[in-house]
Amino acid sequence: MELTKYEIFADAAKTGNFTKTADRMGYTQPAVSRTLRLLEQELGFPLFVRQKNGVELTSSGRTILPHVLALLAQQRQLEQQVAEIQGLHVGRLTIACFASVSRVLLPHFLASFQKNFPGITVELMEGGTDDIVRWVSESVADFGIMSHRQIGTLSWLSLWRDPLVAVVPREEPFLSMEAFPVEKMTAQPFILSADGTDYDIHHMLSTTKIRPTIRFTSKDDHAIVSMVANHLGMSILPRLVVLDLAHLVHMLPLAPEFHRTLGIAYKEKSALTPAARKFIDQIVKTDTAKIQELDGLEDCAELEETE
Repeated sequence: MELTKYEIFADAAKTGNFTKTADRMGYTQPAVSRTLRLLEQELGFPLFVRQKNGVELTSSGRTILPHVLALLAQQRQLEQQVAEIQGLHVGRLTIACFASVSRVLLPHFLASFQKNFPGITVELMEGGTDDIVRWVSESVADFGIMSHRQIGTLSWLSLWRDPLVAVVPREEPFLSMEAFPVEKMTAQPFILSADGTDYDIHHMLSTTKIRPTIRFTSKDDHAIVSMVANHLGMSILPRLVVLDLAHLVHMLPLAPEFHRTLGIAYKEKSALTPAARKFIDQIVKTDTAKIQELDGLEDCAELEETE
């Protein structure tokens, strides 16, 4: 089955722009437009609404997109399985993850993976919890590396515990504190991660029943840290988020301690491509001592896998 037209359709749905899709896939913009026009004629209904700055899916296009993505995922799985049988290591791997994971954690694994499997192309998609769950559920990404909270019906493999920390300006009295009592959050203006981005902070506030004075919310970790650095308030963030920005602010452990559980979310084992399975196996088998030393993560007491 010739699936190129569906690949172009799926990419155009992702980019919202025929020119961007042409550049990404190595075609000319007229060729992309012509392919999609022929596909619309074949299907008998329009897929896109042309606008000034790009395109949007029609309701019919949105209806068939999940089925097209599932079809393409099966194609990738078949191609990689055949290549594996032939002794080749080729294919494409799409990983959805938090920005903090792609900045701090994933480079350790990607360097080793590319050395062992140079023929596999890796694409990273960064987003919040809701984004990652949607991408994995719709087969846009092979799997997600994220927090366990709010993964819905996805299967799960626990890997690390990432402590939550108080993020405060680099000044007294914070510099003299060994830990930040959570009840003292009410005395400071608070900057909160937006809904749908990181549910662990919201869960911590709900568990402690503490109601800080929320002055700002943001989906951007860097923006939150920058606001703290500019004395606009304090925040609570996972340590991994702040690790490469620690020179701008001061981190304090919480009293009592809270953490988020990081791991891998996926649809089901049978749907994982050979490339996805190889990458997950590499993560599981990696010497966690090195990761803990570099990133301050705690190894989960034992791997927990649920489906």
